[in-house]
Amino acid sequence: MTSLRDKTLFITGGSRGIGRAIALRAAADGARIAIAAKTAEPHPKLPGTIHSVATEIRDAGGEALPLAVDIRDEEQLAEAVKETVRAFDGIDILVNNASALFLADTANTPMKRFDLMFDINLRGTYAASQAALPHLSRAANPHILTLSPPLQLNQQWFADHCAYTMSKYGMSMCVLGMAQEFRSKGIAVNAL
Repeated sequence: MTSLRDKTLFITGGSRGIGRAIALRAAADGARIAIAAKTAEPHPKLPGTIHSVATEIRDAGGEALPLAVDIRDEEQLAEAVKETVRAFDGIDILVNNASALFLADTANTPMKRFDLMFDINLRGTYAASQAALPHLSRAANPHILTLSPPLQLNQQWFADHCAYTMSKYGMSMCVLGMAQEFRSKGIAVNAL
């Protein structure tokens, strides 16, 4: 695949940061992009909403579908996938980008933050992959790309933020497991 022209990407957490950058690069090729993120209204401190990124995607040459989705809610996620399929007639690429970040040691990580990171990072990746799977199975050259680190069980990566690292490594474990599981379906699963 040398171009994303006419490919449909479903990007979680695409209203800013890396997800936005991936969306704009794909838009330059003429891709169709569903931006599935929570930020529908401007945040006082963080730039970017699903609507502002949709405008940028269109300006860059792509098609956009802004979807307000909390990926912790599998019903919202399932509906967003259905809307994407209705609008663009399928899904070729799932980008598991949504993540929650809280960098603190064990003593200073409230369980509410722990749960948030695991719900978004690990559970959200799993749920988005599961929701997109039937549609990816019908695509000509399907891919799942997850933004997660290589699994290096070195203590230095856990020492200062054990909960965050575990949640991100959980995303990486989804990549390893799903790469093998979905191989027979012709779905490539990779991490970046």
